[in-house]
Amino acid sequence: MKFIKIIAWLLLLSHALQSAAQDIKTVSIKGRVIENETQLPIEGAGVSILAPVDQKKIASVATNKNGEFSIQVATGNYHIKIEFISFKTILLENKSLDKDIDLGNLPLQTDIKLLKAVDVIGEKSSVSLDLDKKTFNVGKDLVSKGGNANDILNNVPSVNVDANGAISLRGNSGVRVLINGKPSMISANNGLEQIPASSIEKVEVITNPSARYEAQGGAGIINIVLKKNSLAGLNASVQVGAGDPTNYNGNVNLSFKTEKFNLFSNVGVRFRNLYLKEERLQTTLNNGEKSVLRQNNLNNRRDDAYNIYIGGDYYFDAKNTLTGSFYHSTLILNNKIDYHYNYFDDNNTNDSTIYRFEHYKEPKKYNQLELSYVKTFDKKDKSWTTSLRYDFWNDDENQNINQQKLFPTGTPESNLITKNIESSNDIYIQSDYNTKLGESGKFEMGVRSDLRAIKSDYWAISNGVALPQYNNKLNYDENLVSAYVQVGHQINRWNYLLGLRTEMSFIGISDRAGTFDDNKRYIDFFPTVHLVYALQKSTDLQLSYSRRINRPEFWQLNPFGGLSDARYLTVGNPDLNPTYSNSLEFALLKKWNKFTLSPSVYYAHTSNYFQYVLKQTADGFFLRTPINLDKEERYGLEISSTYNPFNWWRLSLNFNYYGFKQQGEFEGKQYGANNKTWTSQLNSKIKLPKNLAIETIFSYRGKFQDIQSINKAVYRLNIALSKDILNEKMTLNFAANNLLNTLIDRQELNTPSYQLQSTAYGLGRVFNATVVYRFNRKKGDKDRLPEEN
Repeated sequence: MKFIKIIAWLLLLSHALQSAAQDIKTVSIKGRVIENETQLPIEGAGVSILAPVDQKKIASVATNKNGEFSIQVATGNYHIKIEFISFKTILLENKSLDKDIDLGNLPLQTDIKLLKAVDVIGEKSSVSLDLDKKTFNVGKDLVSKGGNANDILNNVPSVNVDANGAISLRGNSGVRVLINGKPSMISANNGLEQIPASSIEKVEVITNPSARYEAQGGAGIINIVLKKNSLAGLNASVQVGAGDPTNYNGNVNLSFKTEKFNLFSNVGVRFRNLYLKEERLQTTLNNGEKSVLRQNNLNNRRDDAYNIYIGGDYYFDAKNTLTGSFYHSTLILNNKIDYHYNYFDDNNTNDSTIYRFEHYKEPKKYNQLELSYVKTFDKKDKSWTTSLRYDFWNDDENQNINQQKLFPTGTPESNLITKNIESSNDIYIQSDYNTKLGESGKFEMGVRSDLRAIKSDYWAISNGVALPQYNNKLNYDENLVSAYVQVGHQINRWNYLLGLRTEMSFIGISDRAGTFDDNKRYIDFFPTVHLVYALQKSTDLQLSYSRRINRPEFWQLNPFGGLSDARYLTVGNPDLNPTYSNSLEFALLKKWNKFTLSPSVYYAHTSNYFQYVLKQTADGFFLRTPINLDKEERYGLEISSTYNPFNWWRLSLNFNYYGFKQQGEFEGKQYGANNKTWTSQLNSKIKLPKNLAIETIFSYRGKFQDIQSINKAVYRLNIALSKDILNEKMTLNFAANNLLNTLIDRQELNTPSYQLQSTAYGLGRVFNATVVYRFNRKKGDKDRLPEEN
């Protein structure tokens, strides 16, 4: 019924938008991009229409195999930019477009400066290499339609998201996730599943961030950039979808822009019902006697999600812009979990059976208010940006647990009710200044303050009786003050960027009962170096270095793990210290006519490295807690490539071979691991006649072992098919994820006193069908993106 109401509402909105769109007059711009020396056509050149006030992208398109392009915009004054890899950019300023125009031949001259890839309309995960990041343009990803941000990230090379939402980059979990270039608490505790895939335009993977980025994240940074539509006039797109397992979703993008202001919005809803299965086998040896526990968990998970992202730009004049935005996300979890515990003695005889039922409700609400001001100057590439952001969120966890012994003799059912309310208030203030130095240099500096206060209240009732001894009230404060400066310059074929960042950290965690109070204060310096050498017009070499920090999160410091299941409990460690990483990477980018190759080798040394370990208690239960180890060393070889054998077929391959060595001591016990493994991903996208397209992604992650556990190899196959109709105003999409049903996480842990095996089956095969309809725009039209700091 909810889904029918959504469709009816969207259809009414569609009719209103269609009527409004008919009043917007558009003109057509066409032309042909050629190479100046040979007069041959250039395929794949980017043609962008820019607003003259703020240089923002209004629309863009790529040239075809004949170098030709055609693009439509609303009437008005615009700049027209033409660019392509290793060629000098053409900028046609202040073109008055009140009727159709043919620009004729537009010759581009070769340029041996730093190679930069441009977005190719309709390509999935086209890669661009800059001084300090790789960008994957996932806005046209077919296989993630109807999914969420976690599904998008799982299709980005070298990024993995496990069944619990934990994200790793190149096999390293110490990664920082940003939203629109800024930290966000929605990226924690599997909150990314609240963001629909249809709201994401691109993902930036930054393995060695420059000084302008925060130093948090030893493995690097993943920046998720949300869409912010801003084509001229009134524009909109409506998407509805359904899937199996049950997944109903809807999304509306709406924008309206004039010369003085720009309004944008993105609204999404999702209703999903999943079944998750997990099996555990625990074998314990005690004085020569063996006991076995076979555990089966079945989770009926219902989650409803609602998202809204609205805002606007106001252009005071050509050099001053004020932007305000509001983002809200609600995720309501409603889980019903059946636990079956079967205990066996040394003779493999079932001596007891326990049944446990848990009803878990958790509404999460996240809000973000942001205000930013951008000032540009008469001097080119000189700007000053200031932004203020306020985040406030709450997380209300409710558990109602009933447990009963069924065999050999039944016992009365026991009841446990717990409640944990977490809330946070976060303030971010940032200011950045950029200016050009001479003809080919640049200077950047900035300051930033992050203020965060989290409160957690926990209480429990057992069989109707309060348990005050388990009341737990925590305060967590994290205040960071940082500043950076960096200088870049290009000298002939050399391009360098040198930076230095300093961060002061003030972190405290305490309980309101006064039983413990832990405070840490420290100041650190983080140098960064990026060098690029252009061997020739289509080949770049890149060398980069950065120092990074990985601070523990709030839940990793919280020593209270709750009462949900004493058999397997996760608790924090208030004595956990931050880790420090020094990372070095050497990369090559080589582009031929149809083939692009980008190999890189990397090395990272991390001191005070922390990782979770599993400890068995005297009563046979397990505690999972993070500890600091002495060090970790990581090294690897990553190869990314794209190949276009024909205009209608694109292949992308990513291969990452890496090794790591971990060692340290905790509570008198030595921990260590020395392992090598690999991951790979193959993507194929084929454009068929009659506006059909098919995309296939095959991913593989090899077996690996850390300081305690062995993780088995896993692979998956995703396939999607799309069809454009109604002059590319409507797109039909069908996606099948995990088609072979092989996405199963298997883990083993072996010690002299116990063995533990677990198997998590995940979602199984997932099918999604979506329909997208666009008003006053076509499929190839690009969205403007939010400002990033």
